[in-house]
Amino acid sequence: APAAERLAFLNGHPELAGAAARARQMTADSVAEQGSAGLDALTVADFDRFDRLNAAYREKFGFPFIIAVRGRSREAILEVFEQRLARDADTEAEAALSEIATITRMRLDRIVGSAG
Repeated sequence: APAAERLAFLNGHPELAGAAARARQMTADSVAEQGSAGLDALTVADFDRFDRLNAAYREKFGFPFIIAVRGRSREAILEVFEQRLARDADTEAEAALSEIATITRMRLDRIVGSAG
């Protein structure tokens, strides 16, 4: 896909523990997934850390940090967040797309698994 189309697709995803998450203005899946990682019960210091990382990430890459949070702890997510900030833009765009594929697979598995 053209770069502008990929960027628009990536920007359709919410920031972790960002304003939309705090206002619960995300899809039910996103709310549940971020909640399962404890991102809905952060301290003020934790929210500040996520805000700083989200801002630095968006400034560097032009899209939000995207990670499949299900099954990961807050600490593990923050560790990956900081590691991925060190990457180059092309590597990180591919990682973000791969994470979206993982999120989609997990959601589909949950839906199909609960249908039977």
